[in-house]
Amino acid sequence: MLISFVFDGLLFKSDLSAGKDISIPLISDAVAPKCFYAPDFKIEPVVAGNFIGSVEAGSPVNFKNIFINPHGNGTHTECVGHITKEPFTIHECLKEFHYVARLVTLIPEVLPNGDQIITEQLLIEKLENVPNTDVIIIRTLPNDDGKMVADYSGKNPPYFTLEAIHYLHKKGVNHLITDLPSIDREEDGGRLDGHKTFWGYPDHIKNNKTITEMVYVPDGILDDVYFCNIQIVSIMSDASPSKIMLYEMNR
Repeated sequence: MLISFVFDGLLFKSDLSAGKDISIPLISDAVAPKCFYAPDFKIEPVVAGNFIGSVEAGSPVNFKNIFINPHGNGTHTECVGHITKEPFTIHECLKEFHYVARLVTLIPEVLPNGDQIITEQLLIEKLENVPNTDVIIIRTLPNDDGKMVADYSGKNPPYFTLEAIHYLHKKGVNHLITDLPSIDREEDGGRLDGHKTFWGYPDHIKNNKTITEMVYVPDGILDDVYFCNIQIVSIMSDASPSKIMLYEMNR
């Protein structure tokens, strides 16, 4: 299917049969991808008396439970409910699913203490002179398919500075997508300054904004603008496992 749409005053076309999936598939009992010491993702058959919900075990159907921590197991999209007492849910907050997204690739700056950070200046170099988009996708270097099986727990992965998040707010970014497990430092004393700033918490909450973490963008997908589809589960929780699809935009 071909669609046509206008972006920045220009007409573009995208082929919806040629999407590129940048979410990470989850495999039962695999030790990763995960972060923050989450339990492993698991799929197992329901057992009730003599019934075992597995065709392999002799059942006429597969009837299985899925055990997942959305924040800790693979690609996920979260809303402001991640940090609030109020029961904001991703099902209620994310009401649109198609956007124009800009993909940029960055090498995090290394601090004397070894921390790797995404700074405002790194974002300015990539975004200052291009049209604004609702969605920004941040790919970090080095980049390889090891990100699909990485366990970031206790590794102090790269994170965004507070000034970088302020800059994305100024640029009108409503949906931030990153290959990192969090936009904040793994251990920050519970401050979560990046999350709070992105969502305007507590005084100016923006419940229409989302953060998607732990995608993997292969090198073959070049920095550019893309038609983007954010897919979530219809779940009344602050976060959902998600699937992020990119489509080339052609004139």
